Amino acid sequence: QVQLVESGGGLVQSGGSLRLSCETSGFTYDYYAIAWFRQAPGKEREFVAAINWSASRTYYPDSVKGRFTISRDDAKNTVYLQMSSLKPEDTAVYYCAADLSDDVVDPLWWGQGTQVTVSS
Repeated sequence: QVQLVESGGGLVQSGGSLRLSCETSGFTYDYYAIAWFRQAPGKEREFVAAINWSASRTYYPDSVKGRFTISRDDAKNTVYLQMSSLKPEDTAVYYCAADLSDDVVDPLWWGQGTQVTVSS
């Protein structure tokens, strides 16, 4: 059974940091790119970061570039999203997803999400 389980969300003040984790199981993790997306209330889902299977490439939109860092620990089948200099507009439910394609445009599997709330 494929599982992607996010954790690490919570409430943080503006300017603070959080590290999200995406623990995976049930598929050959080494072959897959992993991405983070987020969705705020009333808004469309937004791409946040992606890392390819070998960790040789990472991708970020301008909205988080320089503040968020994605990484993977292959020994733990886990991907992390380190978020710094958080802003109230980063408030959303954050999801991780897996796909064979580096750009993770249409993920095969999704996690259940973890809430991040940034207070001003």
